[in-house]
Amino acid sequence: MKTILWWLIAGSKGGINRARIIKELHDRPYNANQLTEKLDLDYKTVRHHLKVLLENRIIESNSGDKYGTMYFLSKELEGNYDLFIDIWNKIKDKPDEKKMEE
Repeated sequence: MKTILWWLIAGSKGGINRARIIKELHDRPYNANQLTEKLDLDYKTVRHHLKVLLENRIIESNSGDKYGTMYFLSKELEGNYDLFIDIWNKIKDKPDEKKMEE
């Protein structure tokens, strides 16, 4: 889990937005449209990041890839959320990372 989180959050383009999605889903489930509004991101950008997070088993969904599908953290990430927070705290203040949108 540690390696995949480092790669998804700190080691690839768009990691900051993936981290923002994870943080929102920690509080409650959202669908893609709700995340778009909450995070002020383009819908296609949110859908891309959700797909990456799903493929890496960081999040789960209730009904596949349909409109209105709700997303939530996977059980594995819930059990390792402190690890995610540790990674987030190490990278969140890097100036170059804040500008990433994809």
